[in-house]
Amino acid sequence: MIVTFTPNPSLDRTISLDRLQRGQVHRAIALRDDPGGKGVNVSRALAAHGTDTLAVLPVGIEAARTFSALLEEAGVDFTLVDLPGALRTNVTLAEADGTTTKINEPGRESTAADAATMLDALEAPLRGASWVVGCGSLPPGLDGTLYADLVRRAHALGVRVAIDTSGQALSAAIAAAPDLVKPNVHELAEHAGRPLPHLEDVLRAAHEVLDAGVTTVLVSMGAQGAMAVTRDGVSHAIAVASQPRSTVAAGDCLLAGWLHAVAHGAGRDEALATAVRWGTAAVELPGSQVPGPAQSESVTATLSPALDTQLTMTHD
Repeated sequence: MIVTFTPNPSLDRTISLDRLQRGQVHRAIALRDDPGGKGVNVSRALAAHGTDTLAVLPVGIEAARTFSALLEEAGVDFTLVDLPGALRTNVTLAEADGTTTKINEPGRESTAADAATMLDALEAPLRGASWVVGCGSLPPGLDGTLYADLVRRAHALGVRVAIDTSGQALSAAIAAAPDLVKPNVHELAEHAGRPLPHLEDVLRAAHEVLDAGVTTVLVSMGAQGAMAVTRDGVSHAIAVASQPRSTVAAGDCLLAGWLHAVAHGAGRDEALATAVRWGTAAVELPGSQVPGPAQSESVTATLSPALDTQLTMTHD
């Protein structure tokens, strides 16, 4: 069982339009609502591929019925923590050429008591988990230590921990030595305190994270694929999206692909190839939709040892 924890979940509303023109009135081509937040996206992708997963997240009772229905539709088992106003709405404007514009609400102002309530809700699920995945931004009011506390609690129960966040929360989590972190290039550069324009620069920064006690660093790099760095080696894989439509949730699907593969006994190269296939397949879908087996298996991922490629700094 892979448990995901999303402390700042969202209702992801995708509005499709032909082309965004600032200051103009637009007519939507399509509208779609999905249950969102990075951990929720990881669970959705895992569930779509038949991997057992449980999503734990705060959702106030006022939104619980709507959000529960969306999770059930996606085939995701879940535990909701009742924190009023915890669910935010994120809007994605998706243009026909694949360009996406996101407007994210900050989320509910939270307290240390709220953080304790969320972590306490994880106690029972963790006892049956192989992994717990802490994902996404923290709601306003929390000081960045929530994921570090998650790492310590999970490790005390013998559960492996993956963290996908940014800024202070990422640095605090790294100091707690989770089993895996999945930054994108920008997030890793922020943690390192310097630009990372080449793959060799990314590799060097990843090794610094390993030196802090992390076991695996999985770096998503947009069109440049992804890199997996462990103490015994490094793998780099890339895939090309045949028709890019949206980058929303691509990094989450990449992480889900890695966890899915590792849960089925894959080594580093195979797990990275699976991760890149899933992430690339997500790019070919609109909004924050996640791929199933048919979409991910149609993508070809190429493993490459080259570490001198110039990186284009794109968001995943």
